[in-house]
Amino acid sequence: MTNYRRAKIPGGTYFFTVNCAKRQGNSLLTENIELLRHVIRRIKIAHPFTIDAMVVLPDHLHCMWTLPEGDADYKTRWSLIKAGFSRQIPAAEPVSASRMKRGERGIWQRRYWEHLIRDEEDYRRHVDYIHWNPVKHGWVERVVDWPYSSFHKYVRQGVMGRRPGWYFWWGTGLMRFAALTASYGGT
Repeated sequence: MTNYRRAKIPGGTYFFTVNCAKRQGNSLLTENIELLRHVIRRIKIAHPFTIDAMVVLPDHLHCMWTLPEGDADYKTRWSLIKAGFSRQIPAAEPVSASRMKRGERGIWQRRYWEHLIRDEEDYRRHVDYIHWNPVKHGWVERVVDWPYSSFHKYVRQGVMGRRPGWYFWWGTGLMRFAALTASYGGT
């Protein structure tokens, strides 16, 4: 088995992509959004962290967390979130022999993508990527139309401003989401 190296900086800010095991034709996360929110709130009480940005799509999610000073244990938090969510979902998914042997469900991919945020520009780019993702995947035509996104909180809190057809970061320039192409934000 490959031994992955993950960045573990206490108090760091991290970008994550977490996928369902079944990606095609799966809307498990959005169909169970309140359950997912409940599980995340519960884990945040026991193992505090700040959600800087987040979007939940039908079959995967992207988020950015900041961990408390002296704490780099995002692995435990993700394990608890995945397990807490999975335990509340009726077992109907196909489960491979290797998952059965380990006592695992077939809801989540075992691994996840993690990226340590390095500076303010990296932070801004990842927040933009998170908020743009529903448009990138064709779920909506405008960022503002996706209901399961921290984008709405950013606008309410004045972190992002709004002009007709425009959304922008205060002090960092304009970004016209409606005009961006599907190639925005990389892969």
